[in-house]
Amino acid sequence: MLHLDALILVYHFAKISDGAILEIGAFVGGATIAAAFGIRDSGQKKKLLTIEPGGSVKHKRLGTRNILRDLERNLARERVADLVTLIKGQSFRPETVSAVHQTLGSEQVGLLVLDADAAKRRDIDCYRDKFADQCWIVIDDYYGADSNAKITPSRADVDELVTAGLLEPLGFYGWSTWVGRWCGNAAE
Repeated sequence: MLHLDALILVYHFAKISDGAILEIGAFVGGATIAAAFGIRDSGQKKKLLTIEPGGSVKHKRLGTRNILRDLERNLARERVADLVTLIKGQSFRPETVSAVHQTLGSEQVGLLVLDADAAKRRDIDCYRDKFADQCWIVIDDYYGADSNAKITPSRADVDELVTAGLLEPLGFYGWSTWVGRWCGNAAE
């Protein structure tokens, strides 16, 4: 779950970016709704794709027995369901990658939000051919409590991409969110 500071950035980037928005790991829709509001307020027609495999989460405050049901309810309640293309599945599965590429067509991604598992590099590699030059990137679970098992592998993936010149860091926001831009098109 993204902190309010990071959600405001997602809203802003969705509003100002050129191209589609791709979110990997919608959970129950906080960032999805922020991006949809940004699209709505931009006055432009932009595609918003979100990938979510579903399941359940046990947590005293954020728990859900059915992630997909709660996500769809939240999108409907906030009146943004018509702005979102929900792709149900794991981000790295060939059928999911194909569905994203097919839905995007020739459009490029102007904003990528990664808030799924710790395999940030894997997800970037699956979709990097669709990133626009200077695509905004928001990556959760980069920094935080040692109890979060996603932190160490997420940070290693992001740091490797920064060192390779593929990502440009802009800062950290909220509890643990890395924000930057894609530089891979220039580096390739």
